[in-house]
Amino acid sequence: MAPSIDLPLPPPRCRAEIDLKALRSNVKVCRELAGEACGIMAIVKADAYGHGLKEVVACLSDLLDWFGVANFREALRARVAAGERSPNILILSPAIPEEIEPIVANGFSASVSVSSEVEAYAAAAARLGLKARLHVVVDTGMGRMGCQPSAFAALVEQIRQNAHCEIEGIETHFPSADEDADFTRSQIEVFQSLLQEAGPGAGCHVHLGNSAGLIEFHARTAFATLARPGLALYGVSPLPDTAVALTPVMTLKTRVTLVREIPSGAGISYGRTFVSQQPMKVATLAVGYGDGYTRHLSGKKADVLIGGRRCPVLGRVTMDQIVVDISHLSGEVKSGDEVVLIGAQGTERITVSELAEKAGTIPWEILTGITNRVERVYL
Repeated sequence: MAPSIDLPLPPPRCRAEIDLKALRSNVKVCRELAGEACGIMAIVKADAYGHGLKEVVACLSDLLDWFGVANFREALRARVAAGERSPNILILSPAIPEEIEPIVANGFSASVSVSSEVEAYAAAAARLGLKARLHVVVDTGMGRMGCQPSAFAALVEQIRQNAHCEIEGIETHFPSADEDADFTRSQIEVFQSLLQEAGPGAGCHVHLGNSAGLIEFHARTAFATLARPGLALYGVSPLPDTAVALTPVMTLKTRVTLVREIPSGAGISYGRTFVSQQPMKVATLAVGYGDGYTRHLSGKKADVLIGGRRCPVLGRVTMDQIVVDISHLSGEVKSGDEVVLIGAQGTERITVSELAEKAGTIPWEILTGITNRVERVYL
């Protein structure tokens, strides 16, 4: 048996620094966009977009009354994180059958799209002697859930007539608020007309604005009582060309593990997709797709920051390591040096949006793809 020697735990090779002050600042920006009459529902699904659901909810629960999650287990985690403050928690996705009774029993709010869902929630509430808190989803163009506009009034009436249900909210979702302004405006008009026809009643929340909707269409959605920012809370605008004073919350960092000189004709990484054309100085970094640094950045002119300067990624991203070119750096680079993958170093910055564009994906996927091997450090 190997001897046990009590030594300090080495620092993480790869870490995500989460700036909680920036998070709270972004809430303020979202509130200003939404207006005084509109509250904010923080979207914290998918582990708060990779920022840590527990820590984000704990940080914001004194500021906000609503949190949005994807499923029952996320709702439980959010409630525990909020502690005694007990905010309202809306489950945004349809529930599987086994979740319905626990949702009602725990007083969580649920999104419903069809009559059979209302019946299931009503039956569970009747068994428990409680009322199901329901938000009616109307499909104005997203297509993944929600009743058709023609069925909206009947669904609202079904909930109103059931003694075991409460119509707590009406919601829809924008599929292309960051891409198609004309279609988004038409969605808003359809949603408004449905609200006027159904007249959901006093105290019923109305919400439709995601981050792009809040930034670009807040003036047209002044009738809403809640906005649902996700990406914007974490300091990333889905509309990069729109001036909004958001502060990035996450900085993703790793460390140099090895510095080498390579000759002309040396291949780098699997497939030898990069072969040096002259002698080079390269650094191996302790990050790969096993940490969430996506393999789709391979050969896409991605950079990292070392010593405040951009260093190109060479060859394919592997599970645990990448290699970068440091031939142009004047200062010494050594094992253990800090490297910024997302964030600022010196006067340079690499944004989530930049990496997403080079990887052929979206900022949401970059953030939620950062794995639990990356240690979150809360500032």
